[in-house]
Amino acid sequence: MGIIERFNELHAEIASWRQDIHCNPELMFDVHRTAALVAEKLREFGVDEVVEGIGRTGVVGLIKGRGEGRTIGLRADMDALPIEETTNLPYSSKVSGKMHACGHDGHTAMLLGAAKYLAETRNFSGHVAVIFQPAEEGGGGGREMVEDGMMERFNIEQVFGMHNMPGTPMGNFGVRPGAMMAATDTFDIEVEGRGGHAAMPHEAIDTTVAAASIVMALQSIVSRNVDPLKSAVVSVTTFHTESQAYNVLPQTAELKGTVRTLMPDVRELVEARLKDVVQHAAQVYGARATVRYTRGYPVTVNAVAETAFAVGVASGVVGSEQVSSDAPPVMGGEDFSYMLEARPGAFVFIGNGDSAALHNPAYNFNDEIIPIGCSYWVQLAEQSLPLS
Repeated sequence: MGIIERFNELHAEIASWRQDIHCNPELMFDVHRTAALVAEKLREFGVDEVVEGIGRTGVVGLIKGRGEGRTIGLRADMDALPIEETTNLPYSSKVSGKMHACGHDGHTAMLLGAAKYLAETRNFSGHVAVIFQPAEEGGGGGREMVEDGMMERFNIEQVFGMHNMPGTPMGNFGVRPGAMMAATDTFDIEVEGRGGHAAMPHEAIDTTVAAASIVMALQSIVSRNVDPLKSAVVSVTTFHTESQAYNVLPQTAELKGTVRTLMPDVRELVEARLKDVVQHAAQVYGARATVRYTRGYPVTVNAVAETAFAVGVASGVVGSEQVSSDAPPVMGGEDFSYMLEARPGAFVFIGNGDSAALHNPAYNFNDEIIPIGCSYWVQLAEQSLPLS
């Protein structure tokens, strides 16, 4: 097996698609240019059925094999992030305040390359559905596509995803059965006290002190309530008061943050404890607090059989020594989780090499991994749907 030679031939062309998408980033569901480009390419490749507008702006292409059989789905994400790019590359973002800082441009390009090859060769039975999803970065595009009936419409029985990973050697793969990425919940806390003069704090109820106490108390949830052998993160990311003056104690303070967990019982525990801790910490200072806790993406859970299959395919592409079948889970979130709730499958990481981190303004997808990623997609399809 190994890397398919055809992708070395197509490398420059696929990279040019990636760089075109990179310099024209779009956010959330507003991926109209990218989706149109994807649909145009799929039709140009001779993909049998191309459907736009699934999950609002998603695109699915169905490639028919040479015989009857099952349908599997291969998914890439298309959206960018609201970040100002600092790479100064020739193909840097043309849109102020938007950039592909997570590599979705590369994911889309690699799946397009695989679709081109699969449509040319069709060395498989059944059908391959290539799924191009909007709004992974917080919008839940994966959920929208599932709720739009994508799995039933295309009779998808298994689904697979792939994401690049900076800091992992170029082209290495990492995957694990079970929890691969975390559930992503958020919280908004409003603390109300009694405003007053900063020189007379005894006449006020100081929301700054109460809110600061809440921030510190929340750190005890993971260290003192969660089993040390399980994982959780509670991070306060915003602290805001209404006062802009040196001599005013504010009436209200607002906190925002995120909770990340890998297990349902831990998720339940942290939510319950967070609400309790906030209320009691505020009461100590005579303040009142309200909490709005919002559940986000669920845990990304890889199926056991599909994970083992993905390990075998990746090992065939790059060698077993470059594939970790027990990679540590990541506390970031991923809305491919909704597709894995609907169908069994596996989500793998592919090494991006020594690049800036994801969501960093200096990040850039490594075009050198394109032939590796494309080969993984194709061999996954051909081995999953072998010709009879």
